Amino acid sequence: MTAQFADFTRQAAVDGAISDDEILQLRAAGWANGTITREEASAIFSLQRAIADRTPVWSDFFVEAIKEYVLNGTEPRGYASDSEAGWLIVEIERDGHLCSMTELQLLVEITDKACNVPEALKYFVLREIERAVLTGVGPTRDGGELSNTHVTPSECTIMRRVIFGQASDRPAAVSQREAEMLFRLKDATLEAANAPEFMELFVQGVGNYLMGFASPSAQLSRERMVELESFVSRNKPNIGHFMGRMAQSAPNAFGVVFGQKGQLPGRDELVQEAASFSLYEQDWLDQQIAANGLSDHYDQALMAFIAEELGEA
Repeated sequence: MTAQFADFTRQAAVDGAISDDEILQLRAAGWANGTITREEASAIFSLQRAIADRTPVWSDFFVEAIKEYVLNGTEPRGYASDSEAGWLIVEIERDGHLCSMTELQLLVEITDKACNVPEALKYFVLREIERAVLTGVGPTRDGGELSNTHVTPSECTIMRRVIFGQASDRPAAVSQREAEMLFRLKDATLEAANAPEFMELFVQGVGNYLMGFASPSAQLSRERMVELESFVSRNKPNIGHFMGRMAQSAPNAFGVVFGQKGQLPGRDELVQEAASFSLYEQDWLDQQIAANGLSDHYDQALMAFIAEELGEA
């Protein structure tokens, strides 16, 4: 951390405020070497807690800087290590909860943009999103609001980004854990004036978990990416020559190595299998519907969607 960066953060923390011009100077000092360090990220978090009036300019800087550190602080870029994820959780929990919409936005951005994050951070993000939907109040960055009395359109947008984000449990799909969160939120706000978007998200989300297809190769772990990058860097001079020799000497070799269509289930077969309804899924659904002691209008809309997908409507 440069002396200039340290001076800026120290003075702003004392003042409890930071101007837009000072944020620009802080940005220049922080990215002077092209990256954000752990020490700088910790100073930014301390400043986040000290500032009384968090302006949009500050919020944008905070999210961008912390996201840069968490996802690009170490190789491979785009992944959060266990250390970086643990640090982020500790910083957010330092005062016991998400202290602002800015921190909520940070969690959403990381889940939406990261290639992958550790399991502990996935669990933490889902827990904090559920808590924010049930108890959060105040305006969001998109001009909407969080409400502790009902599910708002902005809360639906936040949940959709987290559930279908690249670093979620199932990228572009919904996991059992995420589907159970939707059921809990539905039961907790059943009599509230929820936004119509919540009914849509509930039906689509739970329906996707039960009948949607998620590619097992859609998300690589950070450890696997490290192995692949290490292999490529060690063998880079030879890989191109090897592939060229294979193509010239045995034109059909790639089919043997990587598998001809028909040897393994194709995407169409996997999608069709995912769309079927297993006994486990039926038992799981029955338990979720029975949790609040009645079949409500959300459950009925979900069952109608499932029946239509199965061709039974």
